Amino acid sequence: MAIMIKVLVVDDSSFMRKSITHILESDPSIKVIDTASDGKEAIEKVRQQRPDVVLLDIEMPVMDGLTALSHIMAECPAPVVVVSGLGERYKSITMKALCQGAVDFITKPSGAISYDIEKIRGEIILKTKIASAVDVQKLDFSLPEISYLRIPHVSVKRKEVIVIGASTGGPRAVTKVLSGLPRDIPAGILIVQHMGREFVPSFAEMLKWQCTVDISVAKEGDIIRPGHALIAPGGCNTIIEKDGEVKKVVNTAPSGERVGDLSPSIDYAMESAAETCKESALGVILTGMGDDGVKGMKDIKEEGGSTIAEDESTCVIFGMPKAAIEAGCIDEIVPLHQIASVIMRMI
Repeated sequence: MAIMIKVLVVDDSSFMRKSITHILESDPSIKVIDTASDGKEAIEKVRQQRPDVVLLDIEMPVMDGLTALSHIMAECPAPVVVVSGLGERYKSITMKALCQGAVDFITKPSGAISYDIEKIRGEIILKTKIASAVDVQKLDFSLPEISYLRIPHVSVKRKEVIVIGASTGGPRAVTKVLSGLPRDIPAGILIVQHMGREFVPSFAEMLKWQCTVDISVAKEGDIIRPGHALIAPGGCNTIIEKDGEVKKVVNTAPSGERVGDLSPSIDYAMESAAETCKESALGVILTGMGDDGVKGMKDIKEEGGSTIAEDESTCVIFGMPKAAIEAGCIDEIVPLHQIASVIMRMI
């Protein structure tokens, strides 16, 4: 008998609650066990019913979704997927939610009450299933003190470019890594986080408040320079090119079956770093579903560069790091809170 995913749907709109319930239950492996119309009611129902996944709206009466999220994660942790409307304010709040413990987000196609919600049926079902696999205990800020696997590593050349790839659970993981790096780090950084284009500016702004390195959204022709982190925009793939001795990023959209629905692609960024930077490239793969980044990490390793994967003990989803480890292309496997120090040692 297949395992049923139990879901709590939270939205102040009865239409949205019914519509999302209908979409979810069109998949035989998902059961909506209850709904709630505000954050306070959501907390009570999470406590009582212990759902496998919570789909949580942001703007609600009595108690908003962001406040409810903080209570849920502190009192009765459960995988939460934020379901929000459009607009600049929603983007900023959604990024805050991801840093406070939400594992993913879904953008309503046309605002708070989206009568065309059926347009994103596939995304709602897929992200609910992915969220159900998350171990929420690994979202806690208190992390293990030791690594379960350390592989001795000796760098043969100073690293000049660091490419960090992440997916589900990535915003918090990326923040943890970048916040541990000094402002004068002698390498440039390219962050490739699976994220829609509309959320990337808010992600960059959030990082600016919590990290000492300079941070901006990558644009065509930006120069990779020490002490600066570029965030790959969504909706296209960002690669590294060489212009003489200067390394720069180019936002592009290569065609081909490997691109699929992943944009930006971690593989494309890392493959270009391997080709352009050779042994001076450093690849870092963090939490996420699937195997994006494995080919890129292999290329970096084959060109003499260095590679780091997040340890299973801190991964929200041990998909991408596991795939890279199994491919045999990882130099060091360390828990999240140690990655920044390992990066500094390698460069």
